[in-house]
Amino acid sequence: MTLGVRAIVEDKQGRVLLVRHTYVNGWYFPGGGVETGQTMEQALAMELLEEVAIGKMGEVELLGIYLNQHISRRDHVALYRVRNWAERGPFRANREIAEIGFYSLNDLPLGTTKSTKARLAELYHDVKKSSEW
Repeated sequence: MTLGVRAIVEDKQGRVLLVRHTYVNGWYFPGGGVETGQTMEQALAMELLEEVAIGKMGEVELLGIYLNQHISRRDHVALYRVRNWAERGPFRANREIAEIGFYSLNDLPLGTTKSTKARLAELYHDVKKSSEW
């Protein structure tokens, strides 16, 4: 089984943070894999630091764990909500992340993935929660 973490990071204006990778099309929540010996929260903190230069988080809220059959039948994603955070420094594009941005729910960038939109609808628009990513 593989386990990944993703975060719905909110800014003070209520916008959500999305990333565009260098190796796949679309806009996604920041996150990545959980390494051996890491807790999900440790993996989340590491991924947010590496991907979007978030260096400090307050308490995070686990929204759910989803089966992600887009990757494999054994892949699961833990989705967290992050409201209190601080930048460690400015974001710099790198080998993995080409671009990041905060977006309002009614102005998501073209190419926002279906799964990303579904999770946002579940959280903000009272859509029934799915157990699949």
